[in-house]
Amino acid sequence: MSGHLRTAIHLIPLTCLGALLATPVARAQQLSLSRDNATVLVEPYAANIVRVSISLRREDALGAPGYGISATPSPAGWTTGSDSSGDVLRSNRLVVTVSPQAPKWVPSGTNADIAKFFNGSTPGVGLSIKTPDNKDLVRMQGWQMSVPNHKDGNADILYDRRPTDAPFFQVGASFASPPDEHYYGLGQNQEGYLDHRNHVLRCAHDYNAPSGQSVCVPFVVTNKGYGILWDNPSATTVAFGFNDQVRWTSDVGQRVSFFVIAGTTYDEIYAGYRLLTGSTPMLPKSAYGYIQSKQRYTSQAELLGVAHGYRERHYPIDDLVIDWFHYTIMGQMDMDPAKWPDPTAMNKELHALNFHTMISIWPRFVPQSRFYNTLLNNGWFEHLADGTPTNGLPYDRAGSDIDTTNPDAAKWYWSVVKENYVSKGFDAFWADETEPDLPPNGSYFHIGPGTQFFNTYPLFHTAAFYNGFREDLPTRALILARDAYLGAQHNGAIFWSSDISGNWDTLRRQVSTGINFVASGTPYWSTDIGGWQYLPSHHTPLHTPLIDPSDARENIGHYDDYPELYVRWFEYGAFQPNFRSHGSRPQNEVWSYGKQAEPILVKYLRLRYQLMPYIYSLGHMTNQTGAPFMRGLFMDFGSDPKVANIGDEYMFGPALLVAPVTEQGSTSREVYLPAGTDWYNYWTNAKVHGGHTITVDAPIDTIPLFVRAGSILPLGSAIESTNEDQKIDRVRIYPGADGDFDLYRDDGNTYNYERGQFQITHLHWSNATGKLTRSGPDAWSTPDASVVEVQNQY
Repeated sequence: MSGHLRTAIHLIPLTCLGALLATPVARAQQLSLSRDNATVLVEPYAANIVRVSISLRREDALGAPGYGISATPSPAGWTTGSDSSGDVLRSNRLVVTVSPQAPKWVPSGTNADIAKFFNGSTPGVGLSIKTPDNKDLVRMQGWQMSVPNHKDGNADILYDRRPTDAPFFQVGASFASPPDEHYYGLGQNQEGYLDHRNHVLRCAHDYNAPSGQSVCVPFVVTNKGYGILWDNPSATTVAFGFNDQVRWTSDVGQRVSFFVIAGTTYDEIYAGYRLLTGSTPMLPKSAYGYIQSKQRYTSQAELLGVAHGYRERHYPIDDLVIDWFHYTIMGQMDMDPAKWPDPTAMNKELHALNFHTMISIWPRFVPQSRFYNTLLNNGWFEHLADGTPTNGLPYDRAGSDIDTTNPDAAKWYWSVVKENYVSKGFDAFWADETEPDLPPNGSYFHIGPGTQFFNTYPLFHTAAFYNGFREDLPTRALILARDAYLGAQHNGAIFWSSDISGNWDTLRRQVSTGINFVASGTPYWSTDIGGWQYLPSHHTPLHTPLIDPSDARENIGHYDDYPELYVRWFEYGAFQPNFRSHGSRPQNEVWSYGKQAEPILVKYLRLRYQLMPYIYSLGHMTNQTGAPFMRGLFMDFGSDPKVANIGDEYMFGPALLVAPVTEQGSTSREVYLPAGTDWYNYWTNAKVHGGHTITVDAPIDTIPLFVRAGSILPLGSAIESTNEDQKIDRVRIYPGADGDFDLYRDDGNTYNYERGQFQITHLHWSNATGKLTRSGPDAWSTPDASVVEVQNQY
């Protein structure tokens, strides 16, 4: 009974709305309404995008959106009015209705008895968002703005508020959830499922989440033609589909604020997210190649040895990464001269070998480091209420986190990075521990209480690097970060799934994890291929290993099926937005896992680079549209109900369907091929009709890979680095439907593409005529007959 009453207290039915208030001239064509003691703001940002803000405090309801939102309202094409249904804001895409105010409800009978002891936190607000043809998109069932209290078990959060801070309220809203609605995104959750329906998620950066680190990007897309961006940076719980509703509850806020983006396709929804939060820049071309790392390369000599090892073997690779403990003291921002005697000369040699280098920089400073007092005296640390820098003692002795939400601290931080690392020739930066490493609840940032702004740190911290790049360097930014938030995709950042374990269960769960992460509007994501954590000393495989481990004992110990696991993970990694190996094995190069593993790993290295013209063109597509190119099947085959919860396959661009093998000992797997198109087995060219599940051969050197009929797949010549000039070697046509592809080229390194310095060759395949035509600059100089390959239909 108490649970039922708690719902009734906070989520009042749709009632009680009032008169249209006068609106400022600058906000013409918006609704600013008073309903009892609540204020409701409905504000358009595009014909298909609207923001809703509701609060008991008028100034908060009418305030600007929160961090990560860079767009401004745009009322063009919207009109306001009133009818019997309420106050209405209308465009040619959306109809937003706020119900009229009803007579004040006077309880009677049992309700009157209940009201003597229990009352709700908010008046009701009836809000619906439909299309002009009366299709329901969003129907808000209730909202919450309650003072933390002992009844709800959240009174302790009030201790995190200083007297000068804005009042703390728990805020939330519930929305109708039809039984056939499915939900994707919300950042990173590693529990191993795709569709969030019938799950409860905690949207908060949590390194210690049981299934692997969680990351909060509070943006969700649905199969009902809309996405919701929840504009609250505190830790938030979302319950999807229970009791026929979706319920968002944020720990701290002064209002309920959210955006609804309507779209006839998922890509249109992502275009709306891009408009609101910023574009995804083109990465340096090297970032689309292979990135080699381990925990850790301990010296200049070791790193150079690895570089020469790749080049002498003629294996494709672009980036080498130096992980932590290259410094003398945490926060010293230096390189230990005993192990790194001349980083400038090292980078010069690596650049001559066509490598790019990335180095890990932690945002933490111990008291003994040379910059600690500078940060302390300027108040630039994440700190406690009395100003003391937050630290992790007694178990964590790595010092305190710099507060890059402070613009002065962020600018100073980049200046130190520039002086100590950019000057030595490093090309890219690993901004590690961006949760931040010391959880901010109970601590304070420059922007306010860490409890209220819990999830924002990675947005500010990656921006410190990105803004420095844009101001001081001609080259494109590349920042590897552990965490994201709304808008962090705009900061030249790529993300990864944190310090995961190296086992088959983790590999299996990575596939759906990545699909949901990129579905959150953050297109660049990868895993530590092979897992980061140390391997157990012994592991008994379920089946006879498919790779002989005997010549890799020094690296893998008695984890007999680990070379097989690494190979399968590497095959999957070749089809992630970023292709990066990392981990705590003694060696981690492609020759480190035995003579049977090595040629398979090299096969996928070379395939990744062969696909570079295709992959780099996908990066341009993402830059222009905001849509990810690692795509859950639900994004492109929504008319096929069978794909709604398929989380172990995905599209890699418009052409390739990837089905990783994640079961030890397996040499085949079932693959569902979506309906509405035919498919070609990439390896055999066998043609299969969609709408069926088939069993596919998958020997250890083969990842199941299919090509959609109508695809145009450009393939490049053999190269060992993206620094090399790569020619178009072949253009494969997979007949069965018309097809189009924009083949994109630029200098791969600067932002000149933003000034129009790029080339696009549009390719069109006419299935009726059996001809490929192209427009725009020539992408190859040889006759089409020597380049274009129309695949046979076996």
